[in-house]
Amino acid sequence: MFTIEGMKKHNDYTAPFGNKIPFASVCFARFRYYLCRFLFAKDDTPVVPAAVPAGEAYNDFGMLTIVDKNKTTEPVQDINPEHALIIGTVRMGFGHWRMAIAMASAAHHLGYTPYLLDILSFDGSTAQKSIRFLEYWYDVFSRISQKSKWFNKYIWERATSTGGRSLKSCVYERCLSQLFTPIFINFQKDIPLLSMHPWIGHAAVLCGMKNIVSIIPDNLPLAFWLVEGTRHTVQSPSAYMGYRTLISMDTKYPITNCIPQSALTEAGHYVDYEIVSTIEQDCDKRLERCKRGKARRFLLTMGGAGAQAERFADIINTCRSSIETDKAVFFVNMGDHKGRWTELRDKLTKEGITYTLHSDWEQTKQFVKKADSDDINGIHIFLHNDFYAAVYLTNLLMHVSDIMITKPSELSFYPVPKLFIQRVGRHEAWGAIRGSEIGDGTIETDCETDLHRTLLTLINSSDLLEIYIRHIRLNAAAGVYNGAYNAVAFTEIKDKMKL
Repeated sequence: MFTIEGMKKHNDYTAPFGNKIPFASVCFARFRYYLCRFLFAKDDTPVVPAAVPAGEAYNDFGMLTIVDKNKTTEPVQDINPEHALIIGTVRMGFGHWRMAIAMASAAHHLGYTPYLLDILSFDGSTAQKSIRFLEYWYDVFSRISQKSKWFNKYIWERATSTGGRSLKSCVYERCLSQLFTPIFINFQKDIPLLSMHPWIGHAAVLCGMKNIVSIIPDNLPLAFWLVEGTRHTVQSPSAYMGYRTLISMDTKYPITNCIPQSALTEAGHYVDYEIVSTIEQDCDKRLERCKRGKARRFLLTMGGAGAQAERFADIINTCRSSIETDKAVFFVNMGDHKGRWTELRDKLTKEGITYTLHSDWEQTKQFVKKADSDDINGIHIFLHNDFYAAVYLTNLLMHVSDIMITKPSELSFYPVPKLFIQRVGRHEAWGAIRGSEIGDGTIETDCETDLHRTLLTLINSSDLLEIYIRHIRLNAAAGVYNGAYNAVAFTEIKDKMKL
């Protein structure tokens, strides 16, 4: 039976980083856990981890996928701890998966064997059921926020900035992560793990794993991302200061202890080796297209929540005359959002705007290769069923694009000139601030007239683009985009390879 006394006895994590939080918050953490356990029917059967070579991630980075040995009919291999690196993700939205790919790319380049641990992939597990439930509602609210100014201002902006800010979030997520411990219990305790989400880090700590690095996204310090018992990486100096001092994370009681210096590092931006290694060549090609008066190439990317179809239609319609006169080209990656593509397609059809649809992965890769050397015109829409292709295509298109149009999500940190459109959640605002301050992207254009004016300026002039290219080169020389390499190096791997 659930009682306050039983709860107090059961929960021994009540002071994150030595800081006191209200007992009412501890009570809520336990209530939340028991509620989720009831809703999602926790399965305590331990996973027996093994690995299989599967999918494009294996072909590109040699990344093996971790499966439950007892629940697969595929030929499996044991996890070899020699130079192994586990990359844990919830695959909730595109950002976590994008970071996982960046880590796999860096690890592969440095000679490690990356293992993908996607806790959403264990069919019938509590992890899968709970994450799908939460992702569904996150996507719904994200889409509502783009259609209702009132909801966005008074509900969603607050929920995505203050909801996970205070230290009590650490207790909430540690408690909830007990649901996921069966996935981690049989892993070797000292094998290195890069955690893309706090649920992974917390569950691994609860299972006694010792070598865990929590990869913190975004640029706004939120206690939600902190996992005591792990080391943490951030992408910017402001994020480092915010997490180091636990700024604005007080609850009812004042914070008396900071995060130890040894548990935090400013790694830099999490970017794939394939992108970092070609920064100079990609910038040269952008400048050459400017010099020769070629069509300005824009890359539009749909986020994991699929909240921006209406805005995409507005952007394309604003640039319609420039597209028709070969002054602008649009690559539109719709990811795997069939529903959002239907919405955008209907709007384009209504306006009489023509396009070319690409949905075959091999043919899409051939198109990208062609775009690297040939002139391209018109509007090219990309839609792929495979989740990896849906996310990774944006990386491939970056090489052949002049400007990426994106909400200030995890893509804020990539070395490509960026036009930031309206955020989906206040936590993303600091991504645009970071990009604009280091000079590789615009200020967030959340007003339609600002967006339209900036778009046409970027098409008809080259000064802004040249500024962003110059600063990308300066940032690259300073190591700003080496965060994935540094995150891998932050693990305590024996015989660590040197960068």
